[in-house]
Amino acid sequence: MNTIRKIAVVITARPSYSRVKTVLTAIKKHPELELQLIVAASALLDRYGSAVNYIEKDGFEIAAKVFNVLEGENLTAAAKTTGIGILELSTVFDNLRPDIVVTVADRFETMATAISASYMNIPLAHIQGGEVTGNIDEKVRHAITKLADYHFVASENAKRRVIQLGENPKMVFNTGCPSIDIAQEVEKKNKLTFDPYDKYGGVGSEPNLEKGFIVVMQHPVTNEYQDSRKHIEATLRAIQIINKPTLWFWPNVDAGADGTSSGIRSFREKFKLENVHFFKNMEGEDFLNLLNSSLCLLGNSSVGIRECAYLGVPTINIGSRQNRRDRGQNVIDVAYDENEIVTAVGSIIEKKVRLKSDVYGGGNAGNAIAELLKKLPLQFHKTITF
Repeated sequence: MNTIRKIAVVITARPSYSRVKTVLTAIKKHPELELQLIVAASALLDRYGSAVNYIEKDGFEIAAKVFNVLEGENLTAAAKTTGIGILELSTVFDNLRPDIVVTVADRFETMATAISASYMNIPLAHIQGGEVTGNIDEKVRHAITKLADYHFVASENAKRRVIQLGENPKMVFNTGCPSIDIAQEVEKKNKLTFDPYDKYGGVGSEPNLEKGFIVVMQHPVTNEYQDSRKHIEATLRAIQIINKPTLWFWPNVDAGADGTSSGIRSFREKFKLENVHFFKNMEGEDFLNLLNSSLCLLGNSSVGIRECAYLGVPTINIGSRQNRRDRGQNVIDVAYDENEIVTAVGSIIEKKVRLKSDVYGGGNAGNAIAELLKKLPLQFHKTITF
C-alpha cells in the first residue's frame, strides 16, 4: 500500500505564486501526494497585490497563513521579517508535520522557510536554485541550496552551479522553470484576451492599447536601496519622453520599496502622465498574456529574463538586479539612464523582432517536480560529494 506524502509549499510573495502554480496543481492532482499550502509574508498584504486572493480564487485550499512582514521596507525590517518568519513557520511545520517542505527562489522571506525546515529535520526541496545575479538574492539563493536536500533547477547552467557548490548530483534535476508551463499556454493566444482596466482597476489614465503599449515592472535593488528613488525617476523620465501607452506595476516589498513608491507618487503628482496606468497585481496567466501582447517589458523583473525569453517578448533590463542571470536574445541591458532607456525602446519598436529561447525549459516543470516529490527518498542529511 502506497503512503500519501504530505508536501508543504510556502508562498511568500506574488512572484512566487506564478513561479510555482503549476507545481501546486500537479501536487494537488497527484494521487499519492497531499498539498499543504502555506501563504506568508507579502503574499497576504493588499499593498503588494494580495496574491492570496488569486490563490484562493484558483481553488487552492490554504493550510496556514503566516503574517510576518515588518513595516519599514529597509534592511533592518527585512532581517527582522526573516526572523519572525522562522518563529511562525516552525510552529506551522510542527502542526502540519509535512514529509517535504518546498521553498521557491531567492527572496529574503524564503530563507525563513529553509532554516525552519532544516532545523526541524524536514526534507527541503528548493525550486530555482543555482542562478546568479550578483546581489543579496544570490546570497540567499546559494544559502538555501546548502540547506536544501533536493534541487529543482531551471537551466543547465544552474544545475552545474548547484553541483559545484558540493551538492549530490543525484539530487539535482533540471526540471525547467514552472512558470514556463503557464507561458506555453499563453503563447497559443495571439492577442490580449481581457480588458485590464475593467478587470483589475488600478489608477491613472486609461490610454488606448490597440496600437501597442509598454509594460513596466521595476523593483528596488537591495544592495542599492538608497538609490531606489533616483533609479525609478530615470525610468519615469524615459517613459514621459517615449509617450507611449504604458501599464506600470507596483514594486515588491524589498528594502528601498518606499523610495521607489514615493518616487512614482511624487512624479505622478508633478506630471500628469497622460499615457500611464498603474496596477498592483494580476493573475499569472493574464499578466503573461499582457506581456505577450505588449511592445516590450521595461524594468528589472526576472519575468523579462524567464517567461519573456520563452515568449520572445522584447525586454529592456535596467541596472544590476539581473546581472549574470542566463538570458535569451530578447534582452537589452541598459543603465539607470533615461537616454539609454529611450534609445533601447526606440530600437525595439523599430525592429519589431521577436527572438524566443527555451533556456528556462519547455513547459512540463510542474508535473516533473510532482513526480520527483513522490519518488525521491526522504532524507535530511548531506552526502559528501567533494
